[in-house]
Amino acid sequence: MEGYRVSNSDTQLLQLTAQLQARFNAVSGELPYDKIVTLSVPAERLTETLAFLKHEAEPRFEMLFDLSAIDEAGRGGGLTVFYQLLSLSGNTDLRLKVSLPEEAPVLPSACAVWPAANWYERELYDMFGIHVDGHPDLRRILMPEYWEGHPLRKAHPNRATEMPPYRLPEARYRQILESYRAEDYSEPGDDDEEMVLNIGPTHPGTHGLLRLVVRLAGEEIRDVRPDIGFHHRGAEKMAERHTYHTYIPYTDRIDYLAGVQNELPYVLAVEQLAGITVPQRAQVIRVMLCELFRVASHLVWLASYAHDLGALAPPFYAFREREYLFDVIELITGGRMHPAFFRIGGVALDLPEGWREALQGFLKRMPAVIDECEALLTRNPIFRARTRGIGVLTTAQAIDWGVSGPNLRACGLDWDLRKRRPYSGYEHYDFEVPTAAEGDALARAEVRLEEIRQSLRIVEQAMQNMPDGTILCADARYAFPRKEAALQDIETLIHHFISVGRGMSFPPGESLFITEAPKGMNGYFVVSDGSERPYRLRIRTPSFPHVQTIPLLARSHLLADLIAILGSIDYVLADLDR
Repeated sequence: MEGYRVSNSDTQLLQLTAQLQARFNAVSGELPYDKIVTLSVPAERLTETLAFLKHEAEPRFEMLFDLSAIDEAGRGGGLTVFYQLLSLSGNTDLRLKVSLPEEAPVLPSACAVWPAANWYERELYDMFGIHVDGHPDLRRILMPEYWEGHPLRKAHPNRATEMPPYRLPEARYRQILESYRAEDYSEPGDDDEEMVLNIGPTHPGTHGLLRLVVRLAGEEIRDVRPDIGFHHRGAEKMAERHTYHTYIPYTDRIDYLAGVQNELPYVLAVEQLAGITVPQRAQVIRVMLCELFRVASHLVWLASYAHDLGALAPPFYAFREREYLFDVIELITGGRMHPAFFRIGGVALDLPEGWREALQGFLKRMPAVIDECEALLTRNPIFRARTRGIGVLTTAQAIDWGVSGPNLRACGLDWDLRKRRPYSGYEHYDFEVPTAAEGDALARAEVRLEEIRQSLRIVEQAMQNMPDGTILCADARYAFPRKEAALQDIETLIHHFISVGRGMSFPPGESLFITEAPKGMNGYFVVSDGSERPYRLRIRTPSFPHVQTIPLLARSHLLADLIAILGSIDYVLADLDR
């Protein structure tokens, strides 16, 4: 089993636990499978506990990594709200829990401690019906205002076929349309000279179904209000009716540009839950494919960002190379964008004949391509003028807002989980973590281009040092039997039939695993009740906190700068509202 948490000092955590118990009436729970210290605190002591952990504790927990809830209707009743806190200075984690009643649950806001809590608390209100006292703008965020019920409650229907036919009277329909008028977003006391402008949700510069309500004074941006949820498909809810294995293809559709990078944190979280040891060959195959998809994701970013700013040549170069890359991925996995190739315990298939030659051909052509793209983009004087000093984010601001990945490293902090908390054997690879100091749109672009070069280095090492051996663990409790055996042996075939049809039971407990995805830290939190299906699956994506920073980045810039800021963040809407 791969270890997850790497603590600088277990003694510090023990002392901190005792301090929280004595000072804030915290109660220590059983250590979960992910080995993250977990404490329950009373709701009335929550805000001061969070403030203490951020500002005074040793180690300090500078980042609110995630915030969500679990409906405990099937496990004793009530609601459990959990806070996943990350200490960058101490390289460790802490999980706080708050128990709330099922009826009329109320929680104090953490926005005064972390501004990033704003959208997470709106999600609590939207998905679970939890009222958050002191929130500056408590309203739905993923579902439309007219939605009835709270989708992540267990009582809410799981499928559309379980719900009554959706019909709206014409008067109500017109009322809904009226709610999307941009002028309604003006605030009391606004300058009469200001204009409110709708951008999206069908604007090509918003990279998907994102609506921005922009308040302008001439060309100057006074404020931006992102309106998300148009893309929402209920990925977390869907997990509750799928077995652990059959849910894997759904992960590919979260950040749909990153392929197996979505699968990896999910299978690692489940493997951590079950204590599964992944064969070495499977681990190297996983790393190789993950880095290829990091390159694929960054190539799409490069193409779309160049197009956003009016450079028409780079998109053709970038998409051409992405097609060559997909040819290699298709040869290995059988799929291109969404291969659904990883399995709990390993990977689906061994490497095919000719994979090495195909990959070598791609690796040989890429260095010159990246140099060419760099000359066309980040060294282009027009591009540099459009991005230098635009959308500046300091390191402290980035941490406060939960920013990670290239966007955080462009602020000067070399936080990369592949180095800080190596998983899947990343500690055996020689590569650098690109950083920049400026924290602006240009710095974010330069970091991503260098990341492509570093990913190619990792792929080269994986290819050259590919070990022999099996590609799937032999534990029949959790892993499917190999296809060859199922076709030869009737008992194996029966086992396979039952395992696929009914699913496999996994141990009860909780397991969080975070990986370094192309857009930032991507985490899957699996809550198991011992059945064949996850009781709760939480997906923490990097795009959600990143898009929340748009108003901070855009204020006082010009309208034309907004598109440059949006593209530099590199978000995907399916990754944003899941």
